[in-house]
Amino acid sequence: QVQLVESGGGLVQAGGSLRLSCVASGRTLSQYVIGWFRQAPGKEREFVAAINWDGDSIDYADFVKGRFTISRDNGKITTYLQMSGLKPEDTALYYCAADWSPAADVFRSGYDYWGQGIQVTVSS
Repeated sequence: QVQLVESGGGLVQAGGSLRLSCVASGRTLSQYVIGWFRQAPGKEREFVAAINWDGDSIDYADFVKGRFTISRDNGKITTYLQMSGLKPEDTALYYCAADWSPAADVFRSGYDYWGQGIQVTVSS
């Protein structure tokens, strides 16, 4: 089992920045990929970004490229999502997710472990 806890959400004005954190614990985290997803009210959950264990494979949804940056700390315990240039349409519940990736791939679906989510609200 892997447990994931998100933090760093909140209310920010359009154009502002937030950094979300995802702390992982539980079984060995070696070769785990971490993904960020979001779900806005009335909409389906959508992929935002993902990073592999080594941090050398990263994927972003088109709508966040150039604005969001995903990274992992040296201990591989915490994964970050730095969000800049926030827009009202970025308002959503943000989740981190984890899954085993022995081939060091990143992927956009099929994650086994999920955090509880954290709210990000961007005012206009």
